[in-house]
Amino acid sequence: MPYTQSGFFCDRLIRERERKDGEGSVNKPLRFSGQDFNILKQECLQKKTLFEDETFPATVESLGYKELGHKSNKVKNIVWKRPKEICENPQFIVGGASRTDICQGDLGDCWLLAAIASLTLNEKLLYRVVPQEQSYSDNYAGIFHFQFWRYGDWVDVVVDDRIPTINNQLVFTKSAERNEFWSALLEKAYAKLHGSYEALKGGNTTEAMEDFTGGVTEFFEMKEAPKDLYKIMKKALERGSLMGCSIDSLVPARFETRIVTGLVKGHAYSVTAVDECKQNVQKVCLVRLRNPWGQVEWNGPWSDNSKEWSTISKEEKEKLHHQNAEDGEFWMAFDDFKKNYTRLEICNLTPDALDDDKLHKWTVSVNEGRWVRGCSAGGCRNYPDTFWTNPQYRLRLLEEDDDPEDNEVTCTFVVSLMQKNRRKDRKLGANLFTIGFAIYEVPKEMHGNKQHMQKEFFLLNTSKARSKAYINLREVTQRFRLSPGEYVIVPSTYEPHQEGEFILRVFSEKRNTSEEIENRIEADHPVPDPASAGEETDEDQQFRTIFHQRDEKEISANELRNVLNRVVVEYSEMNTEGFSLETCRSMIAFMDMDGTGRLNLQELRLLWNKIKQWQGIFKHYDTEQTGSISSYEMRNAINDAGFRLNNQLYDIITMHYANESMNIDFDSFISCIVRLEGMFRAFQAFDQDGHGTIRLSILEWLQLTLYA
Repeated sequence: MPYTQSGFFCDRLIRERERKDGEGSVNKPLRFSGQDFNILKQECLQKKTLFEDETFPATVESLGYKELGHKSNKVKNIVWKRPKEICENPQFIVGGASRTDICQGDLGDCWLLAAIASLTLNEKLLYRVVPQEQSYSDNYAGIFHFQFWRYGDWVDVVVDDRIPTINNQLVFTKSAERNEFWSALLEKAYAKLHGSYEALKGGNTTEAMEDFTGGVTEFFEMKEAPKDLYKIMKKALERGSLMGCSIDSLVPARFETRIVTGLVKGHAYSVTAVDECKQNVQKVCLVRLRNPWGQVEWNGPWSDNSKEWSTISKEEKEKLHHQNAEDGEFWMAFDDFKKNYTRLEICNLTPDALDDDKLHKWTVSVNEGRWVRGCSAGGCRNYPDTFWTNPQYRLRLLEEDDDPEDNEVTCTFVVSLMQKNRRKDRKLGANLFTIGFAIYEVPKEMHGNKQHMQKEFFLLNTSKARSKAYINLREVTQRFRLSPGEYVIVPSTYEPHQEGEFILRVFSEKRNTSEEIENRIEADHPVPDPASAGEETDEDQQFRTIFHQRDEKEISANELRNVLNRVVVEYSEMNTEGFSLETCRSMIAFMDMDGTGRLNLQELRLLWNKIKQWQGIFKHYDTEQTGSISSYEMRNAINDAGFRLNNQLYDIITMHYANESMNIDFDSFISCIVRLEGMFRAFQAFDQDGHGTIRLSILEWLQLTLYA
């Protein structure tokens, strides 16, 4: 299990408190590993020592776990050195950060380096990831820091400047300038964030692009491009989104190969402008692109020297900033763009990514969630018995687009489902899950109802929209256009029982709200009514006979266990081995009105009537009479017993009471219900003013929890 109960609670409470304090924002990033850059640097300067990072030491463990682990020959000759040991006059940045500062070393992280190169094109974004005023001259202490977006929070990552070398050459990323080290240290900080250098092997450029911006990436295959792609691109640039495109190369050996049109296969381009001009009486849609090489350009229509430029006015040329220069930047017609390029990637920035008021930014809502095996890891719609147990998020689309398509009143939004920590957990054998999501429209009569949608809803209703496919990527993203209203988003893994954490983000052009559907925590009947014991039954007569055979008028937990198990075997007609001693102790605590730690006959009768009610609920869900129910059905059983809980509590119940097969037997079911009703009753006793909060001393807290 990923959490103990107490660990789960503490982790959740700490994160909620951090958010209340503003932690994790751009201006107040979280301190990764609890390290404060300024404090650590000042300590080193005062002691006149160079910083050594104990949380990411200069050892094999920081290099990797398999190909770069202890048994690998690759690591035998590696020596960790500081830049001043590698060259004379080391610099953090030489002449400004640029794409030539990034040269790949002996690590398959070109996806990361391509994103770093793109980052250098936007100075404002670059210097948020790479804080300025770091150097090897002023107040040098061997310590540097970098900032990344990590699953909803900005984090500040501290590193020392010891870098892996072989024969005095950097093993991994290096700059074209031998004495420049910002890119190597950025790579080290990113490796620390994920646990090791080896964890960075293999990936997608958009993954790092998002970690540098907090944005969300949409993929567009040109063969399947939406008809309004031009409008999408234009709006994206207005919002300050990062945009790139590429041409697939079917033959790996021909990567980054120039073709007759001047374009390069297997190579990434930046989209720097989308505009239109008047050519005679026609309107021409154009796209401006930039080759990061700074040279090698398109030579077709609307290229720098093409005849098309002579057919438009001087004013149009000035508006488009047309230049005839071999600088890697060029215009081309939008139709030619679609014909020649294979894929377009748009990294839409969140509202906090840039602070330029001139940009039209997305609004975004962020939700954290978990799939818990046996409780909320229900798998996709192919598994109707468990699909409904997945986390659910209510989406309210409140304002329609300014420029509706085909005069339809619609709301445009992007849904992003991202699984967390799978790269970091690779060394533990974790791989990416196959993930996706579905969106259902909420009937008007259910608007405002925040209850978790039940199985019947999904059996009777088809999805209004869904992710194009379930796929094993870190993130699945898709754009939608739906009518204003209320919807339910259900994120899931493809297979059930797969446990992990995720964040669900919803970006929209206009105002929207999305929040996890959390049932109100309440109980229908937590206080036992002595009068509810009813007329005496055959079982009651047997209890009376047992009591008359004893000298004592009350029974202990051990005696209760013997009595109940005899009656259960005789009267229940259930496949059960009876009750455990621990369950009987909880029953004593639940029914013990006078605090003796024992039960009298009246208390026993009342308890037995409760057990019979709960037994009926259990039988309803134990359809095959196996003596156990699915942990997923436990939600409904608890609901039938009169309790309304939220997802966090259902997760804890599953972790505590389900067996390895994710089933809950009769004893565990009764133990859970007894404790629930007992704890609700105790809470109500303390919450005398009915405000829903109580204040306990340490003694009261321990008495309450130890005796439950």
